[in-house]
Amino acid sequence: MTVILLRHGVSTSNVAGTLAGRSPGVDLTDRGRDQAQAVADRLAALPIEHIVHSPLQRCVQTVTPLAGKLGLEPVPEPRLLEVDYGQWTGRPIRELLGEPLWRVVQQHASGAVFPDGEGLAQVQFRAVAAVRELDHRFAADAGRDVLWVACTHGDVIKSILADAFAIHLDGFQRFAVEPASISVVRYAPTGPSVWRVNDTGTDLSALAAKPEQHSGQAAAPIPGGEIPTGDDATESGPDTDNGNADRPDSPS
Repeated sequence: MTVILLRHGVSTSNVAGTLAGRSPGVDLTDRGRDQAQAVADRLAALPIEHIVHSPLQRCVQTVTPLAGKLGLEPVPEPRLLEVDYGQWTGRPIRELLGEPLWRVVQQHASGAVFPDGEGLAQVQFRAVAAVRELDHRFAADAGRDVLWVACTHGDVIKSILADAFAIHLDGFQRFAVEPASISVVRYAPTGPSVWRVNDTGTDLSALAAKPEQHSGQAAAPIPGGEIPTGDDATESGPDTDNGNADRPDSPS
């Protein structure tokens, strides 16, 4: 019983530097569509039997090429939706850096609840429940192990990985989950085992040192599960009190 956790490709919100959340009309960029095709080419040789996905458009677009190659009908799963960021939805990341909640998300994720939205602990509960339930159902229906794909969002995948690694949700920011990456969890009666994390195949561009890393400091992850890279990331991470916060260029 093995699930491939696939994050959607680069979206228009990633490029715009906004926190997409559940905003409608967020498409993949040209690069994101190329990533979706590359994922399809990479995974099509595997005996994948089911594809489920967050109902949001960027996830639908990400799984479409793979579903076409495999001849499968993707199934939306509401419990894999992006975090409901409430009043933060659609806002530029730079506007959020000074919010007191920003530091909570970084250091105490289990206590973070977005204004008029949901808490990250709620996200983990629904996402893990969905993946474990679907995994059990697919295996029971087939009477054997099943390989399947769940396409969702950065923070959702990170929360599932935290559960699989048996670490507290407060540590989930230690995972990197890039657009179009795959992470793999195999579930067994005695517990899960993690086979891949943030696997981007031959695309290793995120490993190149950025200017802010030459000092030995790297910007921290942000809501949405993005990895700060490029010129928009600064040296000090999420410390907004001194005005030197991380400024990611492509939130979820």
